[in-house]
Amino acid sequence: MSPGRRNDSFAGDSHVGLVRSGNEDAFLVAPPLFAVADGLGGHHAGEVASSTAIDTLLEAAPRAADAKSLGRAVRRANTAVIQAAESGLGRSGMGTTLTAAMVDGTRIAVAHVGDSRAYLLHFGELQQLTQDHSMVADLVRQGQLTAEESRHHPNRSVITRALGSDPNMLVDTFEIEAADGDRLLLATDGLTSMVDDDRIEQALGSEPTPQAAVDALVDSALTAGGHDNITVVVVDIGKASAGNGQRIAAVKQPGANRSALWLLWVLAAIAIVAGAVWSANSYARTQAYLISENGMVMIYEGVPGDFAGISMSWLSEETTLSASSLDVVTANRLAAGIRVDGLEQAHALLEEYRARTTGEPPSAPAP
Repeated sequence: MSPGRRNDSFAGDSHVGLVRSGNEDAFLVAPPLFAVADGLGGHHAGEVASSTAIDTLLEAAPRAADAKSLGRAVRRANTAVIQAAESGLGRSGMGTTLTAAMVDGTRIAVAHVGDSRAYLLHFGELQQLTQDHSMVADLVRQGQLTAEESRHHPNRSVITRALGSDPNMLVDTFEIEAADGDRLLLATDGLTSMVDDDRIEQALGSEPTPQAAVDALVDSALTAGGHDNITVVVVDIGKASAGNGQRIAAVKQPGANRSALWLLWVLAAIAIVAGAVWSANSYARTQAYLISENGMVMIYEGVPGDFAGISMSWLSEETTLSASSLDVVTANRLAAGIRVDGLEQAHALLEEYRARTTGEPPSAPAP
């Protein structure tokens, strides 16, 4: 469990489900550190493995959101699980998944082993950040199974990497830049094997608080059958700003001419649409996004898509940075577009990506 489970900006919960007799999951909400673990081995050993991993992670985690340091903490947790089995605290062969994230403002560092997952709801669109280390996930990546077929495959629970099985275990680590108002989700497969991504996206996007989102997702997994333990952690990134809504009142004067009223309504409608387009255009001018086109990273001013049939984005820079030169997570996010607050942040993020490919510190973006 965690030293605390919720406040206004994060929440976590774990449910035994409707089939299992015990809960082998564990989770951690200790800002800026968050994690979920799914124990393997049964007969109490899975619970020992997951709790050992979480406890060690909390002790060994870095103070800042640094992916490499977080990865070292996960490897420490792996050693602790192996030693626990050897000392008789658990049993030989026990293991656990572990997906951990550290949040620093809008920067997120992730370390991941197994088939628990990290997702980001980025401007309303769900993005899976981690790749499952499992047999069926390998088959999906090889094109031998569809994502839907993998949900019902008899070997869907067979994972290919876990803490407790290999002293030289590899940890997937990476860092991403999110945006104010995004939501981070960490979950064990008791959620993701029962609830599809569309429902997850809907819950994260519609529930007003992280706790409400956690409750909605756990309820969805239970409604779908609750075949496994269900553990969910939701974190709001940054501080979402609330817009000021405007109310428009129509006043009807007694005895007014119908034609004049009709004309007034038409003019009012035109004014409303024009005002909405102007407002949308003004907002778009404060935004920017990076996206891969024809394999190269492009910077656009504005937002993807259109409003009332009018494009709200303008090409700002065609860069020479290849999307394929970046890590898989970043390349996948660039395919959908990574939104930021303005061109200055877009160019700063571009310089960071360039630095990753050269190994040199990022230079200050040109004004």
